[in-house]
Amino acid sequence: MVTKVRWGVLGVAKIAVTKVIPGMQQGGLCEVAAIASRALPHAREAANRLGILKAYGTYEELLADPDIDAVYIPLPNHLHVPWSIKAAEAGKHVLCEKPISLTVKECRKLIGVRDAMGVKIGEAFMVHSHPQWLRAREIVRSGEIGEVRSILGAFSYFNDDPENVRNVADYGGGGLMDIGCYPITTSRFILGSEPARVQALIERDPRFGTDRLSSALLDFGDCQSIFTCGTQLVNYQRMQILGTKGRIEIPIPFNAPPDRPARLYVDIGGDFLGTGIRTEEFATVNQYTLQGDAFSRAILENSEVPTTLENALGNMAVIEALFRSERTAQWEGPAVA
Repeated sequence: MVTKVRWGVLGVAKIAVTKVIPGMQQGGLCEVAAIASRALPHAREAANRLGILKAYGTYEELLADPDIDAVYIPLPNHLHVPWSIKAAEAGKHVLCEKPISLTVKECRKLIGVRDAMGVKIGEAFMVHSHPQWLRAREIVRSGEIGEVRSILGAFSYFNDDPENVRNVADYGGGGLMDIGCYPITTSRFILGSEPARVQALIERDPRFGTDRLSSALLDFGDCQSIFTCGTQLVNYQRMQILGTKGRIEIPIPFNAPPDRPARLYVDIGGDFLGTGIRTEEFATVNQYTLQGDAFSRAILENSEVPTTLENALGNMAVIEALFRSERTAQWEGPAVA
């Protein structure tokens, strides 16, 4: 009986070699068996450093390997759909970095390929498998903080390197694609619904053409989600979920540390001094380990992947609507068609 999924990795991106692969190697259901790069020496160096047995000098060679069950794709955003399609057509399951597509149309095309090939394809939103987000959603559903009326978020870092793919407009760079997608997906995750309309205020870097400062308002009817993301700001991230009876605060919502416990704070409406705050602490976990094992389990048990393409489609619809709002300066409705 197969007990582990044999993974191949397309590319030697920093997130892959420093975070995702080491995390997956700690899992009980993942075997990282091969890595590929367009430059064979780079693949061999990564393979040697990470203890991976096979190194390939092209992505095609890895996809042709019959001993690989699934691939993880950490390539630049504009390559996500093309290589996810090639992997699926090679009979491989696919876990692809977020955002999995650049447009709604691209994502719908990928859904068609998934269905035609009978493989599993998912978006790598590791937050969906982390205990702090599962617990936050559980608290919301329990009614402890009352009816959720507002979600507030911020996510930022500083990066003005013109060579970095996050600053290349043609590669799908910019803040909304890179980090704004997180408060969008977690708001949808917590509420279990889609915004009816959205509005954005976006400021673009005059050199790169990418959005470097974006603020957004998502209208969920009886709840509003508001966030700011920036690629040329101080490193910061935080999410707040405000209800009629209390609130939840997640101090490190997206880059949960793998070497210390994660925490969230539940304030049941004591006072402004915080006397009603309860701290909930979670065992130290690596969210990339959890993500890899969750996706592998879906393959082994033929169950649903943690972040489906349908979920990815909903997130991309919001992002597209925010970019339309930038141009029209009006409310725009997300559209998945």
